[in-house]
Amino acid sequence: MVITDIDDKIIKRASEENMSPTILARLYEEEFKNDMEALKVLPPTVYMRVTENIPQIIAFIEGIIKNQHAYCTSKGNVYFDIQSIGDRYGKLMVIGDTGGEPGDTDKRDARDFALWKKAKIQEPSWDSPWGKGRPGWHIECSTIASSVFGSQLDVHSGGIDLAFPHHENEIAQCEAYHRCAQWGNYFLHSGHLHLKGSAEKMSKSLKNYITIKDFLQSFTANEFRMFCLLTKYRSAIDYSTASMNEAKSVLFSINTFFSYADAYIKGYLLSQAVDEGLLWERLATTKVNVQTALSDDFDTPRAVDAIMSLIHHGNQQLQAVTEGSGSSRSPAVFGAIQSYIRGFLDVVGVDIADTKRIPRGPSSVALHNVVDELVKFRSHVRRYALAADELPPVLENSPPSEEEKAKIKQRRRKLLEERQPLLRACDDLRDDLAPLGILIKDRGNNSTWEMTDKREELNKDETPQ
Repeated sequence: MVITDIDDKIIKRASEENMSPTILARLYEEEFKNDMEALKVLPPTVYMRVTENIPQIIAFIEGIIKNQHAYCTSKGNVYFDIQSIGDRYGKLMVIGDTGGEPGDTDKRDARDFALWKKAKIQEPSWDSPWGKGRPGWHIECSTIASSVFGSQLDVHSGGIDLAFPHHENEIAQCEAYHRCAQWGNYFLHSGHLHLKGSAEKMSKSLKNYITIKDFLQSFTANEFRMFCLLTKYRSAIDYSTASMNEAKSVLFSINTFFSYADAYIKGYLLSQAVDEGLLWERLATTKVNVQTALSDDFDTPRAVDAIMSLIHHGNQQLQAVTEGSGSSRSPAVFGAIQSYIRGFLDVVGVDIADTKRIPRGPSSVALHNVVDELVKFRSHVRRYALAADELPPVLENSPPSEEEKAKIKQRRRKLLEERQPLLRACDDLRDDLAPLGILIKDRGNNSTWEMTDKREELNKDETPQ
């Protein structure tokens, strides 16, 4: 679930640009959705807007007041009463006196926080039992989360900067409203993204950020995901070209191993000295190590290390391959290793078969359509050429005689000879487009294509490291 809507920054910018805050918020919302799609982040089941849930928020505040955990002031503000829950406030961290916000003179306690704020000039506002106003920051999330998940939440996530006051206040509100001892079972607080050498997190206000659109001009969504996996989610991450290149290197190593393992499995590379027992043992050990790492507060760097160790052992066995060797082969163990690694990568959202997304725009759409039509034309030509290798259907009531079968075979051989130049031309086209990043894959009589970043293409003459 993602909660979106109008905040103070949107109101300020809308005023400066003489635009409706709702329209501006929708524009930001669409930009966010587009960026998440570009990063291959799965969309939530539901998007919830605060402005569409004002009656529910007012009812939630009324419930907290009824349970004697909030109060209304003469100024039309409603505050949560921290003293009413005693020492239960501060579940996520030790909290002392936080002091009040400037101008908050109608609180009973400096730690009390707003559930409803009296309307200000040029701000959106709604009618309520306490007068015109708008919801506080924290009550929005508590109300909407409760409307979807009920009286208890299993996992709640967010940046480390939200632990206090936002998540702390969410907990207080929900436990006061639902009259429960524990509203959220687990809170996962992630570290911030930093530019390398900067102590501050990436922030638009500090102008030390890189937009997702700009990032994707140089790197892929898969590379960014691997970059994140190489650091524990609770730690701050230093973003730099070097750290991104490290993530690219990891993905390149995985792709290289898969390329050579595929060649071995298909019989293109035969080995004289594969220690199959060792590889089965390493696979079993890797499964245990990855499970242990992920069970330890999602220690993804340790899990990736275990995967890369397995790949290292697989590559050591593949280094002994010799083309054309007649010794026994062990494709099953390499297939099992590939299957396990693919499963792990699928869990963490990395698709090694994925191609770089073609940038949007008129020229890229035209290119996509041109290639699509070209591949369709090639497929028609290729199917026509391959059809010469097929005998015509045999009628059930009148099977051909031996003489007719001989004539059919003779005609088929002639057609195959005549159409060989067409098949060679199809193969040449496929081979010529590959260095340009357009990969055509033939599957029987059908063909598919994908566009890749040609910088990442594997060198076929390389040996596994």
